[in-house]
Amino acid sequence: MAGAPVIHIVDDDASFRTAISRVLKASGYEAAAYESAACFLCDIEKASPGCILLDVRMPALGGLQLQEELAKLQRGWPIIFMTGHGDIPTSVRAIKAGAEDFLTKPVSPYRPYYRHELFGR
Repeated sequence: MAGAPVIHIVDDDASFRTAISRVLKASGYEAAAYESAACFLCDIEKASPGCILLDVRMPALGGLQLQEELAKLQRGWPIIFMTGHGDIPTSVRAIKAGAEDFLTKPVSPYRPYYRHELFGR
């Protein structure tokens, strides 16, 4: 999709990043993958606007901390959290801080609901 916003995938799980990136690209979306929140922050100034698919638990800087940093930088990009370690307090905190959604892994990009949730925004 020429000119479409980029979907930024920030997740320390290489196999998950690769799988989601492939599905997005095969569906015509532009995707950029980052192995850590720090890598994403290093590229933020030159990154194209878009939405962020964000893992909660990552080494050093976690997803919730990245969400706080993005708020300080006044980046209003939509965030969808995806995690294998979700709990109610964490999801409430993420949503109250402005996340669009909080999904529990495994997220199947082939299920119609998730396809809409991830790519239909």
